[in-house]
Amino acid sequence: MNSMVNLYKTITLKHKIFYIFIFLCFVASIVFVHNNYSFYERSIAKVIEVELEDETEMMDGFENKDSLFKQHIIAEIKNGKEKGNQIHLVNEYSTSKAYDYEFHVGNELFVTIDANNEGNTNLTGTILEVKRDTFLMMVAWIFIFILLLVGKKQGLFSIFTLVINAVILSYALDLYLNKPDRSLLLICSIGIILFTVISLLLVNGLNEKTYSAIIATLLGTFVSLAAAYLVITITSGNGLRYEELQFITRPYKTVFMAGLFIGSLGAVMDVAITMSSTIFGLYEKNNNIPVKALVKSGMEVGRDIMGTMTNILFFAYISGSIPLLILYFKNASPLGFTLNMNLSLELARALAGGIGIALTIPIGLYTTIFFVNRKKARV
Repeated sequence: MNSMVNLYKTITLKHKIFYIFIFLCFVASIVFVHNNYSFYERSIAKVIEVELEDETEMMDGFENKDSLFKQHIIAEIKNGKEKGNQIHLVNEYSTSKAYDYEFHVGNELFVTIDANNEGNTNLTGTILEVKRDTFLMMVAWIFIFILLLVGKKQGLFSIFTLVINAVILSYALDLYLNKPDRSLLLICSIGIILFTVISLLLVNGLNEKTYSAIIATLLGTFVSLAAAYLVITITSGNGLRYEELQFITRPYKTVFMAGLFIGSLGAVMDVAITMSSTIFGLYEKNNNIPVKALVKSGMEVGRDIMGTMTNILFFAYISGSIPLLILYFKNASPLGFTLNMNLSLELARALAGGIGIALTIPIGLYTTIFFVNRKKARV
């Protein structure tokens, strides 16, 4: 009894130390991003005064109204040789703020200082962009806290997998950018295998449920890519408008296929682990449950999640096109032309992901049944 109490106290103490460590990391990171000016090579200025100088109403030929504003900004240089001096800036922005920003007191900006300012205490310059690391750090910590609150240990592992996968993706893209003769699809294929194995092993551990989900995810993803590639090849890509990829200096079809590949992975992995967890959960509650009952229950779960997952993919891809759709419609572009120009690639991505989801349901089901039968045979 005393040993159990001591174990509980030890675990509780470890949890307290962990949470204190996380809190200290949070405080330290927030303090750092608010005082890290010296780590930047570019000049940073903090806005201390803003004055609206001019406002102009505008209307185009389609009666779209907008307003242009001109701000005079006084800011304080926070790093470099001119640290402590004031700089005068001019900022122009519109009501829509599509390509510009309205600045307020407290905003931190990257600026360039004009060359003819030597010896002056009141400098002039140009605004380059906004310093956003403080906002990004706050959002990142909110995300981390929610994961830890809801997922606890698994939430912590989820954070690790996210960081590891981001590093792998960055390294994979660097491999392709440094040597364009390398196969992007091959690089993505290796990356997807690593993403899947690392994510599922870290979050779910070494067990049959994880092995089943890994196999189902890889099979579903590669089969869906093969199906999408076959359809695009047979139809010669008719109906796909690659204009949004026109600025890249790489083969746009290969880049699009790589995007299809990685884009469908998340949904396929979600379906695979759902099927695996469901089947193993039923088996663990009743070791004598017949295989037919497992198959029936698994197919019912698969049908239930198939509709929601495909809708999630559809809305996730289409939502990114809403600003351009509004822009085209506001400029009197025909409906068919607007939809074809802006939605063809997004719909192709959603359909490819939907194919992956539909295929992963039976693949995940029967893969899990295979591991369940193996577990039954050992018992």
